Amino acid sequence: MNPSLIEKAVRIAVLAHKEQTRKESDLPYVMHPFMVAFKLQKYDFPDEVIAAALVHDVVEDTKFTTEELRKELGPEVSEIVKTVTNDDSLPWEEKKRKYIETVRNGPIGAKAVATADKIHNLESILIAYQEKGPEVWEYFKRSREKKIWFEEEMLKMLKETWQHPLVLEYESLLGKLKEKINLTLQ
Repeated sequence: MNPSLIEKAVRIAVLAHKEQTRKESDLPYVMHPFMVAFKLQKYDFPDEVIAAALVHDVVEDTKFTTEELRKELGPEVSEIVKTVTNDDSLPWEEKKRKYIETVRNGPIGAKAVATADKIHNLESILIAYQEKGPEVWEYFKRSREKKIWFEEEMLKMLKETWQHPLVLEYESLLGKLKEKINLTLQ
């Protein structure tokens, strides 16, 4: 383990996300990248992938740039983060399609970070759903149908391109969410 790389990534994540909270809860946002990194650590991914998990949202959600990440954490970390960063200049559905294709064509580390990110997002939605019920969807920019569409497309791509237990975990959580939605619609 490279503590200096991981420590640098932790410091960047904490400072970059210090004023942010998760949209579906009032928890500090930085919990999310930590949880994504923990999921990857459990499977012994390399330090560069763990570091990328810790900073995977800083380019998308803060003023931090890909070039700054490259300078601080190296080219492998910055390439993974670049791969999993949404292009917010595009309309929502086009942005999501581009994200899926970018991850499809990206390095394994990007697939790992993207999958762990989606897993933690689904876990957070399921917890929020237990607490708030269907109103949880009001926290998102798109409807639950669009959110489920994106998750299904992402899962389909991952199943076609990467065999890893994280993909099965993602599939299981998506199934649980869809089941919960169907139960509340009846």
